[in-house]
Amino acid sequence: MTATAKICGLTTPEAVAAAVDGRASHIGFMFFPKSPRNIAPDAAARLVPAARAKGVKIVAVVVDPTDNELDAIVTGLSPDLIQLHGKEKPARVREIAQRSGRGLIKVIPVSEAADFAEAAAYEPLVEHLMFETKPPKDADRPGGLGVAFDWTLLEGRRFQRPWFLAGGLDPWNVTGAIGASKAPLVDVSSGVERGPGLKDPALITAFLDAVRRA
Repeated sequence: MTATAKICGLTTPEAVAAAVDGRASHIGFMFFPKSPRNIAPDAAARLVPAARAKGVKIVAVVVDPTDNELDAIVTGLSPDLIQLHGKEKPARVREIAQRSGRGLIKVIPVSEAADFAEAAAYEPLVEHLMFETKPPKDADRPGGLGVAFDWTLLEGRRFQRPWFLAGGLDPWNVTGAIGASKAPLVDVSSGVERGPGLKDPALITAFLDAVRRA
């Protein structure tokens, strides 16, 4: 089965066009002020019509959002999915699903094999899981740091939901990462940038080409 890809942290029409033209399955917008990829819901909404027309899923990425923040994103962007990238517990995830009426992606931070056990509590509540490198304790944001974990930790594992591999992926390593992990979906943000928050359309194209070759 061929893997598909989400290009995350988009902020410009050129980057969105590269993702859509390269046949990304999902595109993501970051709603987190500490991120260099932070964007307002109305600005994100102006970027998505062409992607929606091609059937690309629109993902809103949030970190421990308040109800008011969720409402503004759902109203302003109307995403297909909401990606929870904070420390949301299962009870809060259930609340967010009910309040937003959207499918959810829950990020599980990973540094060792034991970390995968956390996924079981979220699988009944979400459409997708995402396994992302656990950030250092002094990090000021939970992802987008360009650091990979040991992809072979996923070898032979089975989950109830489709899952994304994230963390440290780029056009040069994603083929090997898919081979090592057997990921059905991959997610990239900093790995297709020429600087913090500055997406490079050529790198997006190269990443998506590499995913198709995997």
